Formats: sequence, structure tokens, C-alpha cells
Amino acid sequence: MKKIKVLIVDDHTLVRDGIRALLELVVGVEVVGEAVNGKEALEKVEQLMPDVVLMDLAMPIMGGLEATRRIRKQFPGIKVLALTQYDDSDYVIPVIEAGARGFVTKMAAFSELASAIQAVYMGESFLSPSAATALVQEYQQKTNVEGEKDPYHQLTDREREVLKLVVEGHTAREIADMFVVSPKTVEWYKTGLMNKLNIHNKTDLIKFAIRKGIIAP
Repeated sequence: MKKIKVLIVDDHTLVRDGIRALLELVVGVEVVGEAVNGKEALEKVEQLMPDVVLMDLAMPIMGGLEATRRIRKQFPGIKVLALTQYDDSDYVIPVIEAGARGFVTKMAAFSELASAIQAVYMGESFLSPSAATALVQEYQQKTNVEGEKDPYHQLTDREREVLKLVVEGHTAREIADMFVVSPKTVEWYKTGLMNKLNIHNKTDLIKFAIRKGIIAP
């Protein structure tokens, strides 16, 4: 059976030695080399053509992010697995964007690292639980911010009701009768919601309502 060739990239000797010792216990995995920074990693990748590169991020001369970008560009068939002590989204997102197929923290259990190596070798993606949590939190925060910027979310419940009725073709008098208010009050609601949406004619208001799914096209 073909063994998975692994290159370990980390500027700490003890870390490299420890990972090598552990990986030597894994059937089907072979450590073919080590590198102390991103620049040396590129040289070793070209010489050894590993299947998977275990890439630290914070290293001198050339960091893991830049090395990952270059490896993915020059050797697209080689998989990069980030292995770092950081697990927040400020590190996870950039390294994934750089082309890494996985992200594992140095606090993870060894069995997790072994599984990650096998997964990325098979063409799958792998995120340690803490990294996955960081990504979910980042997405949720981004969604919340974008939601706050959406002018539709600035409308009151009554303004949304008026919007729906207006684009459905109801007159101010008809809407006033439904809400038991004066037509002038309805016009006040209509003006307010259009100002919040920055829409100033009924045609654009209808287009907006269709995009939002308020009415069917």
C-alpha cells in the first residue's frame, strides 16, 4: 500500500521531533522531510514532492500563509494542512483562503491529526472542532452585521404591513380602513418606509418587494 508522504514545517525542533515520532507510529504514513520556515518548505516540496505538508503559520523568513499560497500555485496537487497553536477566525479564514485543505490546532489529540492527514490526502477538507466553531461564529457575526445594514430590517412591523399592501395594489383609503386610521396616517407610513429604503417611486418599491419575496413576481 502506498504510504502518505508528509513534510513537517515548523521552526521549533521539539515540535518537529514530537510530530515525527508520533507519525512514525501511524500505519500508511511516512515523514519524508522537515523544514524550519516557509522558504525551506518550498525547496523541500520541490525536492521531495510530499503528498501532505503540515504547515505552521508563525515562522521566520517566510511564514506559513505565504508558503501555502506558493505551494498551492506551484504544486496544486500537494495538500497543505495548517498546524498551529491558534484557532480563532483571524487565522483560520486566511489560511483556508490561501489554499490549505485543513486546519488543526497543536492542542488537538494526535488521533485528530492523523485523521486530518488522511482526510486531506483523500481530497477532503478537515477542520478541528475549535476551528470549525470559530468559522461558524465569524459567519454568524457577519450575517448579523449584514442584517443590521439591510434597510428592510429598519422598518417597523406596521411599515412592513403597509409596504406589502401598497405593492399588492391597495389604495391608501383601503389600507386606512383595514387599520382603522386615516389615509393621511397611511401616507405618513408610506413616506417613512420609502425614505428608510431609499426608494422613491412605486415601481422600484414593487421590484424591491419581489427581491425580498414579499410578493411573487
